[in-house]
Amino acid sequence: MNRIDWVVVRRLLGSVGLTLVVLYGIAALAESLNLGRFNRLSALGGPPLAITGIVLGAARWMIDTLPFTFLVGAIAGLLSLQSTREMTVIKASGLSVWRVMKAPLAATILGGLLVALVFDSGLVWLNRSVLPPASSSDGSGLWLDERRADIHYILEATATDAGGTNLKDVTVFLMDQPRDRIEAPEARLEGDAWVMPEATRHRAAELSQKITDFHLPTSRTAGDMRARLSTTGDLTVWELAASLASRLNDPGERAAVETRFLRLIGLPLSLCGSLVIAFAFTAGYRRTNKYGGAVLYGIVLGVLVYVVSEMAGRAGGAGVMHPAIAVAGPAVVAIVIGVTVLLNREDGRT
Repeated sequence: MNRIDWVVVRRLLGSVGLTLVVLYGIAALAESLNLGRFNRLSALGGPPLAITGIVLGAARWMIDTLPFTFLVGAIAGLLSLQSTREMTVIKASGLSVWRVMKAPLAATILGGLLVALVFDSGLVWLNRSVLPPASSSDGSGLWLDERRADIHYILEATATDAGGTNLKDVTVFLMDQPRDRIEAPEARLEGDAWVMPEATRHRAAELSQKITDFHLPTSRTAGDMRARLSTTGDLTVWELAASLASRLNDPGERAAVETRFLRLIGLPLSLCGSLVIAFAFTAGYRRTNKYGGAVLYGIVLGVLVYVVSEMAGRAGGAGVMHPAIAVAGPAVVAIVIGVTVLLNREDGRT
């Protein structure tokens, strides 16, 4: 990178950083209004734990809204270059907007990878290490509805380990005739079956029957259970990759895990779309140096792209849309729109 590249990158990084600080304060204020969570954490670890929860919760907000925040910061940085006529001087030196964008795009890709692979994983680890897990207040335990070609049953367990492969106080309701009920103190997931070393079978109008080494067929895998017991936001990108590498037979769980993984990996692409939009609406020369309308159009378009991205992400997580299309589609559309506007304003200059 030459000196001009450093000037543009530093100015953009400074504006993006300032925008992140301001919006982080707003997110922290919004998190502090969750009095139920604040009181629960205060009761468990006092005010320091509650404040830590606010800090980490606001950081999660920032990652989820990073493409839009980055767009606002990039627009502010480019307007700073325009207000001092530095962008005009840069273009007068013979550099086109395409050449000026190269260094910021490279920095954006690097920063996006850093956030996705390091910062997000560190935030998840801190949440696990510092904050207590959210527990269910209704005591409903774990319920699994299993349907196979030859058997249909509902399994209930009052407790399970972190991986979901060891269940405690298990009750199985066989839905086919005769409708037996099987109770066992524990069940282990081994291969393609739940193995219960000791169990008791209950059947209407008959005496209870003791069973040893009872095998209950299942299509669920260890990866399915890990995904079932934790939300995708509680998994690092490395754990999401491990879950995808293992067998995930449940289509709903696989769609949610794959969408979350692709959103993290595709974060640099989303940030590049935001940067291209910012350049498209604010990098052009104006004699009056008034960019109010262009800024408004850019922010409105950024909000629209963000809303579409969130809707597509939810559709991908629900299995309605293919995760790859749900993640890459809005980012690619943003880049296409930005490049189209730039081509129109720059008159095809490269």
